[in-house]
Amino acid sequence: MTTNKMQSAVEAILFAAGEPLEIDRIAEALEEDKDIIESALEGLKFSLDKRESGICLVKMDDKYQLCTRQEYAQQVRAVLEIKKNSPLSNAAFEVLAVIAYNQPVTKAFVEQVRGVDCSGVISTLIAKGLIEERGRLELPGRPLIYGTTSEFLKCFCVSSLDELPELPEHEDAPKNEELPNQLEINLDDGKIIENKMITGTVEEVPAE
Repeated sequence: MTTNKMQSAVEAILFAAGEPLEIDRIAEALEEDKDIIESALEGLKFSLDKRESGICLVKMDDKYQLCTRQEYAQQVRAVLEIKKNSPLSNAAFEVLAVIAYNQPVTKAFVEQVRGVDCSGVISTLIAKGLIEERGRLELPGRPLIYGTTSEFLKCFCVSSLDELPELPEHEDAPKNEELPNQLEINLDDGKIIENKMITGTVEEVPAE
């Protein structure tokens, strides 16, 4: 398969999927090595950017997805009559920060850091697809553990968790106490909604 054909095949797969796909899955479908698929993805991204396409290729850890460009979100939303989601509350940002910087974590850990019950906030974040269940700890009661999703990376416009801002070190306070305010400083309330790219499908919320 030629380079152009490979890029076209990758583009077709990502378009049809409508959700983030791992490189391994694409490589398996096309019966090609992972390195070849990565090269095709980079070529596709360059091609889309060069011709200023309304579609862009977004990388989230080891997953890729085709999305509409952020600058056209308003027009796409108007045509599809998509309503803006309500901005996250300060409490939601705080919980999201604790999970993002310490994942995978239990609800008890988050509540210990914040000092209040977080059941409702965690349910909201799961419903929005920003966090997901990652299994259970092998401890009494087998508590659920949570982590961020590809949707979280997409919404905050980062390719991996390594791109999150570093937290300041404080000798007189545990690191966890700095988590909530740090994310709010770097991500103003509501920015997560404005930066969210529109795709053709809605991701399923993981079930317990």
